[in-house]
Amino acid sequence: MIRRIDLRATDGSAGPVDYRAVVPRAELDVEAAAHLVRPVVDAVRDRGLEAVLEYTAQFDGVDLDDVVVSREVMARALEELDPDVRAALEESVRRLRATCEAELERDVTTEVAAGAVVTHRKVPMDRVGLYVPGGLAPLVSSVVMNVVPAQVAGVGSIALASPPQKDHGGLPEPTIMAACALLGVDEVYSVGGAQAIAMFGHGAGSCRKVDLVTGPGNVYVAAAKRLLRGVVGIDSEAGTTEIAVLADDSADAGHVAADLISQAEHDPAAASVLVTDSERLADDVVVQLEKQVPATRHDQRVLTALGGPQSGIVLVDDVDQGLDVVNAYAAEHLEIHTRDARAHAARVRNAGAVFVGPWAPVSLGDYAAGSNHVLPTAGCACHSSGLSVRAFLRSMHVVDYSREALAEVAGHVTVLAEAEDLPAHGRAVSIRLDDDR
Repeated sequence: MIRRIDLRATDGSAGPVDYRAVVPRAELDVEAAAHLVRPVVDAVRDRGLEAVLEYTAQFDGVDLDDVVVSREVMARALEELDPDVRAALEESVRRLRATCEAELERDVTTEVAAGAVVTHRKVPMDRVGLYVPGGLAPLVSSVVMNVVPAQVAGVGSIALASPPQKDHGGLPEPTIMAACALLGVDEVYSVGGAQAIAMFGHGAGSCRKVDLVTGPGNVYVAAAKRLLRGVVGIDSEAGTTEIAVLADDSADAGHVAADLISQAEHDPAAASVLVTDSERLADDVVVQLEKQVPATRHDQRVLTALGGPQSGIVLVDDVDQGLDVVNAYAAEHLEIHTRDARAHAARVRNAGAVFVGPWAPVSLGDYAAGSNHVLPTAGCACHSSGLSVRAFLRSMHVVDYSREALAEVAGHVTVLAEAEDLPAHGRAVSIRLDDDR
């Protein structure tokens, strides 16, 4: 059901082990997918809405005349939303809004010398495009995760795209539309995949080009974001979901198996990885998987994910080595199931989000922990962060000097300008202080 990789007794005598090269990874990575996605991105750039509609018909099997979702349709979806689902969404919004407001950075002003003031301003993006998956799993929770931090940051213009559904007349999944209405997002497009990211990046039809694209998706969505980086900003390459679990023999095998399954049900390409120093736990987890997988609704999808090259059980000598492995893996979601879970979690350097101990499963973070579930995947957590208010803010320095403050530092500026053979730089300062000119 799931393969094993044995990294025990790697004492380094043959040289340091590159754990990044041996941990489970998907066969199709973002770089490979980018070659397949580039024609889609280029076509949307060149032909706009016409190309978006063609790819919607090709990939989603839906023929549309336009991709705009009306406010009336979204309002009706909210009216028809199950009250329990609405209550759950409202609580998810409340918790995430609380953490977003707490992390919202204020302007910082520093007087570096008398009359010399530099202000570090935080300025929200003017316009953002938010992507919400709707393929195998219509991720209504991703509406919350994208929209709330953008709103808290103060973004003025928010557009959202989600794939059209054949069963709903080419509209996005109704719960997704209801969540948009609940949060007051009224610019919504029925577009999915790479063509949605390209629409945001270049503009198409009534959708104007955005400044930033955020949101999770499959490997093709992540590849489109990579191709458009620089044309627009992106949050991270939040591709197909993955979970890593670092566990010792104190872990509950049933809990670990359930958590591996929970992420495997997202997609046949989802990654589920257990890193443990306990062979007994590894055996027990396999027994639990064999017991729990047949009982889950999407058992075939889960079996495919668990049996793929992107999933596995990695055996290590001890938790210290296990930490080296999970830091190299840089998982989107990392659970710590060890005796001293908090201390071990504090040593994690690379992960999208860390879940500590037996009472913080990844599923909690997917919906209502107050954390964000739009996270970097495929090892990108070593250089990228999960979605937050900060993603929707730009930093800007504002420099305000008096004449006296400029005069005090003018000599240093002119010396450095000469050192770089850029004398006009120095003259731009000295001319302001030359009373005889």
